[in-house]
Amino acid sequence: MAINERPLDGFQVNRAQLVGGAVLGGIGAVLGATGAALMCSALAVACRDWLRSRETPPTVMAHRALHEAKVASTAGWQAWRSEHSSPN
Repeated sequence: MAINERPLDGFQVNRAQLVGGAVLGGIGAVLGATGAALMCSALAVACRDWLRSRETPPTVMAHRALHEAKVASTAGWQAWRSEHSSPN
């Protein structure tokens, strides 16, 4: 093939269709992002309302669970220590 030869002779793209497809793709992306933002907002509001309606706040539940975990850890450590303590 010579340097001045064109390898894609006859290959022509309809620019109007190409631009139209790009524009529609861009519009679709913007609409999709907007829809995703609206869904996230609706879920956040629903989650916030659900958390506010609970009798026990999540922070109290977390503190209670942490306290129970500490108590269980201490009990396990003391049981292991009493079983594996040296006679000295």
